[in-house]
Amino acid sequence: MYYLFNDLFFPPVTEADEEGVLAIGGDLSSERLQLAYKSGIFPWFNEGEPILWWAPDPRMVLFFDELVISKSMRNILNRKMFKVTYNKNFREVISNCQQIKRDGQNGTWISNEMIDAYCKLNEEGIAKSVEVWQDETLVGGLYGIDLGNIFCGESMFSKVSNASKVAFIALALHLQKQNYKLLDCQVYNPHLESLGCREIEREEFMSILKSK
Repeated sequence: MYYLFNDLFFPPVTEADEEGVLAIGGDLSSERLQLAYKSGIFPWFNEGEPILWWAPDPRMVLFFDELVISKSMRNILNRKMFKVTYNKNFREVISNCQQIKRDGQNGTWISNEMIDAYCKLNEEGIAKSVEVWQDETLVGGLYGIDLGNIFCGESMFSKVSNASKVAFIALALHLQKQNYKLLDCQVYNPHLESLGCREIEREEFMSILKSK
């Protein structure tokens, strides 16, 4: 386990433990967060705990030609039941991700400190959001880090059925048109798998991340 202090530094991702934890400490400055994502690393920790930096193996990703859009979702998209916007209200999206209740979780890892840090990244054009609206009400969305060729998804929320799926699918199709290489989803969950995401070895992920 590496302990981070003031120096802007991360150890190689191959030094992560079996769970994927690479380092502890440091800060959530824009400079450190940018270095982390460009190095295949992301922060994930509960409020009140030290900052933990992760580089899991395997890594959950979406290759755009593997995106799964079910028949029912195609019907929802074709009926235009929702309106999708990009990067219009980042703070509201991340705040909703913080507040939404999730099965099996007593709290949230998105602290107020995290919100302020990512909102600063948004002001710098690095963190971006997808908003899903129904009758002018924000009902779903997601946010993440845009590396220019890879989008690192962080969290999503849904207040009505399928709103987060709409955000995810819309983003994936948008990134595909912009010739992005993949959508990084970090760690496995069955919801993401149902949308076509799969796990790849960290070494493969890092190779794609570092390629031009």
